[in-house]
Amino acid sequence: MNRALIDTDILSYYFKGDKTVVKNFEVYLQRYDLIEISIVTYYEILSGLLAKNALKQIEIFEEFVIDNLIIPLTEDSVKISAELYSTLRQSGKIIDDIDLLIAGVAIENEMTLVTNNENHFKRIPGLKIDNWSKHVLRL
Repeated sequence: MNRALIDTDILSYYFKGDKTVVKNFEVYLQRYDLIEISIVTYYEILSGLLAKNALKQIEIFEEFVIDNLIIPLTEDSVKISAELYSTLRQSGKIIDDIDLLIAGVAIENEMTLVTNNENHFKRIPGLKIDNWSKHVLRL
């Protein structure tokens, strides 16, 4: 089992109590000490909660963040994202910048991106993906 970078949709499922996703977080945490998200996912979740004025959910999210790890954007991850943008644009398979930045972080850190948006992310060359909402992990 590779290190996992949790995408925004899977993290949302976790907070909504999706049984399969919650179970997979538990299994993953038996092997790794923490859950890792990108700074971009942090932005997406926080901005969505702020827009809804969901103060209790913000508090729960911030507690989650304290116990886990936010991976920052780096020059290298942004360069990877820019190269992906160029490649995908030339082939007519454009993906939004937010998702390219998340993919860049995953690729730079040799992580599997855990997402429910498989059709979208499978267009990105060199990106390993998994969907924790569809199966239960095994150690």
